[in-house]
Amino acid sequence: MAPQNDDIRNLDTIPVGTLGIIPLEGCRHLGEKVDQYLVNWRTIRENEHADTLAFSGYKRDTYILKAKVPRFGSGEAKGLILESVRGHDIFLLVDVCNHSLTYSHFGQITHMSPDDHYQDLKRVIAAVGGKARRLTVIMPFLYESRQHKRSARESLDCALALQELVSMGVDNIITFDAHDPRVQNAIPLHGFETVQPAYQFIKALCKNVSDLQINSDHMMVISPDEGGMGRAIYMANVLGLDVGMFYKRRDYSRIVDGRNPIVAHEYLGSSVEGKDMIIIDDMIASGESMIEVATELKKRKAKRIFCFTTFGLFSGGLDRFDKAYQEGIITKVLTTNLVYQTPELLEREWYLSCDLSKYIAYIIDTLNHDASISDLLDPSERIRKLLDRYNKHEI
Repeated sequence: MAPQNDDIRNLDTIPVGTLGIIPLEGCRHLGEKVDQYLVNWRTIRENEHADTLAFSGYKRDTYILKAKVPRFGSGEAKGLILESVRGHDIFLLVDVCNHSLTYSHFGQITHMSPDDHYQDLKRVIAAVGGKARRLTVIMPFLYESRQHKRSARESLDCALALQELVSMGVDNIITFDAHDPRVQNAIPLHGFETVQPAYQFIKALCKNVSDLQINSDHMMVISPDEGGMGRAIYMANVLGLDVGMFYKRRDYSRIVDGRNPIVAHEYLGSSVEGKDMIIIDDMIASGESMIEVATELKKRKAKRIFCFTTFGLFSGGLDRFDKAYQEGIITKVLTTNLVYQTPELLEREWYLSCDLSKYIAYIIDTLNHDASISDLLDPSERIRKLLDRYNKHEI
């Protein structure tokens, strides 16, 4: 991964503190990729203050701090940090959706749940013991983000978790494509950023599909429900496309698997006939809604269908998507590597993975210098340049 000069941001400010990254075990692979980018950039970055005390430890072989969370046979655990963190600017990475990890619980092998990952995060924060200069949690899939509002006598898990983290000394929380960004109102006096991976989706699509006509006559952006209209409108605006929407007609007289079942998907928008479709959403869980929307678009004579979702959980397995691909309903499914991806998923012909490790490295590098990340949060200019290159057949 040789660094290119175009990759290196011009950061002349003094770092907040010595950089330290603690990826929890479920986020180990992503954390190592982020670390490698940072090592490469800082090895060749020139800075006039590089020899001062403020830049002590600036160039290192790794920024990952050794930490672990061992478990007892009863399922209990403790957080351990195996090197000094005093004065460090620490970034913790956690993937609460990684179901591949297991532990022994009274002799039974138990898969880690989001609750287990969240508890491990708190254990590591507790092990820091308030000795770090600043704590930033990068939690791509925001814990309990689907339980963010109260519509009956029910818990507000996401808001409680955010308040709990800041009460433990966390200064900033960075997440990706929060299910509802208004949940940050639970911690209005602390840093909270929800990042959109729109640029990475468009880049992956352009690199893997050579005959796209990205204009309003040949392509549309579709929101599968009313809650996702914001991200669909943004994507449509930066690409110069029209936008359409489905809304879910539900049966509120019944509850199945914890939710009111969907009776039908109703479409609102202009004709989709003969156009390529981009369906964009925050996550694929079972995938049922995504495929139902794609099927409805095909009935309306849409051309190719590309599914963009930040988090590919595929909690209902891959068979449903295999069948949809074989029947020509979907063309490609693009999700990020921000959550655990099974080897079977990565082998699928219909699947494209969007790597966000470089983007996270940019965010960490910039924040460590206490510089603005506003240009990273708004990728519209980068998308415009990307489309210019694609239209000139340079990609």
